[in-house]
Amino acid sequence: MRVLCSSATGLLVGWLADEGLGDPSRYHPVAGFGHVASALEQKTWRDQRAAGAAHVALLVGTTLLGGVALERLTLVNRPDARRPDPRGPGVLHLALTAAACWAVLGGRSLRREAAAVGTLLAADDLNGARDRIRSLVGRDPTHLSADELARAVIESVAENSSDAVVAPLFWGAVAGIPGLLGYRAINTLDAMIGHRSPRYHRFGWAAARLDDLVNWIPARLAAGLAAAAAPLVGGSPAAAFDTVRADAHKHPSPNAGPVEAAFAGALGVRLGGTNRYGDRVEDRGTLGAGRPVTAADIAGANRLAAAVGVGAAVLATLGAFARQRFLSERRPKVGA
Repeated sequence: MRVLCSSATGLLVGWLADEGLGDPSRYHPVAGFGHVASALEQKTWRDQRAAGAAHVALLVGTTLLGGVALERLTLVNRPDARRPDPRGPGVLHLALTAAACWAVLGGRSLRREAAAVGTLLAADDLNGARDRIRSLVGRDPTHLSADELARAVIESVAENSSDAVVAPLFWGAVAGIPGLLGYRAINTLDAMIGHRSPRYHRFGWAAARLDDLVNWIPARLAAGLAAAAAPLVGGSPAAAFDTVRADAHKHPSPNAGPVEAAFAGALGVRLGGTNRYGDRVEDRGTLGAGRPVTAADIAGANRLAAAVGVGAAVLATLGAFARQRFLSERRPKVGA
């Protein structure tokens, strides 16, 4: 049976759009969601976990419902169809899947910002690098040395290769447009309110825990892809996997730990350490037994991140094809 897989093709086209164009420069949908979430927070904030959970449920639930509506409407291909039929033609569904995928991915922009900091470090412009890195990390860069800035960049590239590339593609393959939009809503809320500040210690608890949950599988997939791609940066898969097994648990994040450890092992460097976030100091343990990071390692981290993105795109395309083929075969035909 011939099946046009609009989900799989849409994910692939969306990933290619992100690789070719990067993030939209204006009217970014994720930024728009953030503005809505900030406005709603003015009414929902209470120093309570329950209030934070309601805030997350309302925003994520609304986003998911919108995604489900788009998925169902655009999969209908005949006026008399009682149910969505994923066998096509699905051109509108393909286009909306690609647009959603492009909007929620951030691989090219991530690597571009990392390279920009690397260029400033190579020119010994520490002040410029400290200012530019604020778009990548939440830690205070004011007093970081060149090598500490390089470590921060590589850790951000590793973690966000999972959060901004692998995870959206994974959920897009699993759940189509609702998966893409729902995941990005959860991840954005975690970035906004999931950190451990006095204001968000309770209110942001649900956002942080939900983000941990939806990233658990993608983070380990990203770590596996990084280990598999280690030879592209002069490393070995065995060293990367060994570093994940030995050190990932030292990181306070259950998902950033495996990915950062895999990058450390693949690049043959040492990541982790003590980071300052305003008045809060966090010990992230030592990830890897290699040499300390230098600015020259940023280029290798970017190559590794690009390879992880390629692997994730291939797997997501195959997974979405299998899912849509499975659904098409299970759904009854009209008039049958």
